[in-house]
Amino acid sequence: MDTDARALAAFRASWEYAEAYVGEDSVLADARARAEEVGCVPIHPGSGAALRLLAALLDARHVVEIGTGTGVSGVWLLRGMRPDGVLTSVDVEAEHQRHAREAFAAEGVAPSRARLITGRALEVLPRLADGAYDLVLVDGDKAEYAEYVEQAARLLRPGGVMAVDNSLWHDKVADPAQRDPDTIAIRGVVTALREDERWTSALLPVGDGLLTAVRRPDAV
Repeated sequence: MDTDARALAAFRASWEYAEAYVGEDSVLADARARAEEVGCVPIHPGSGAALRLLAALLDARHVVEIGTGTGVSGVWLLRGMRPDGVLTSVDVEAEHQRHAREAFAAEGVAPSRARLITGRALEVLPRLADGAYDLVLVDGDKAEYAEYVEQAARLLRPGGVMAVDNSLWHDKVADPAQRDPDTIAIRGVVTALREDERWTSALLPVGDGLLTAVRRPDAV
């Protein structure tokens, strides 16, 4: 094995170790199995653990999730939120949200703590209150990521955090030769957030990439 191959293998082993650092229990395993059944891709375990950490650091009471899926990311978020925290989750697929409710029930989450709204995010988000949320997770239609970011900027309180999943998009964002529409859309958001003075951002190499950004208190 040459030097480059050994380095790549070592990097892969470290990534796998980090992904498995916080294990997933039967609630999350069952939610992942339901995601496979319905054909949606849930957040990676490493990204889920990072979301739980962010929610706990923020002592989050109000969280918005764009892309419910079958509840994997929602369970991670709820585990980090305050005991009285409410997760507002938006998805176009009612069937996915039905499975998410199963995951939340298995987790022992009271129905009042999970507000699931079925519909297009760009139609639902404008109806949510300005500056009322501690954390926003972006994990919906990749082509709409830039618009989700603008909605998150409005929804978050000063000092609130946005997390953008799939920010490395199967290792394609870092490769300029990759020019498919989803990669271009995500790459544009990653680049724009780095330069946007409203945000203090960092790109975390967990899961499929988790771009995190704090809404600056002095941002206009």
